[in-house]
Amino acid sequence: DRPGLFEAANTGTLLLDEVGEVSPAMQVKLLRVLQEREVRRVGENRTRRVDVRVLAATNRELTLGVQAGSFRQDLYYRLKVIELRVPPLRERKDDVLPLARVLLAESAVRMKRKVSSLAPAVADQLVRYVWPGNVRELENAMERAVALAQGSRVEMEDLPEEVRQAMPAPAAVLGTVQPLEEV
Repeated sequence: DRPGLFEAANTGTLLLDEVGEVSPAMQVKLLRVLQEREVRRVGENRTRRVDVRVLAATNRELTLGVQAGSFRQDLYYRLKVIELRVPPLRERKDDVLPLARVLLAESAVRMKRKVSSLAPAVADQLVRYVWPGNVRELENAMERAVALAQGSRVEMEDLPEEVRQAMPAPAAVLGTVQPLEEV
């Protein structure tokens, strides 16, 4: 008698996070729901109409999954009505500090700690790091920093080791690199 996710989201929005990880069997079921706009509860014979806006998120390149045969092409096109590409955090250096501050504040409230700022060296280091784990990694780093901070400010020793050890990325601009002989 329990409604599933699509039925519970009826007339609303359903987020399918990490849709690129869905098994082939589940892809078939998902495609059917999206095409027919109806669901059938487990063990029932009758179908129920659903009106759901679907947001699908993934960190994978689904076109490569389609080419490799691990993601259904028909499902890909059914999901790709409007595509928003959000670049990884390493490509959005200007977003690192504003996100870090928001995540720091959220972690401080959740842990009931009075940690409210980042030391200047910490801010520099956060921007310097490449964030292979993207926003989730930044969120975990801020949570750790709040847990370990001795005062009201995050210091270098509060950051994860890999973030503390980050070296600045080379910032050569095309045409500015000169051979050593010329210098």
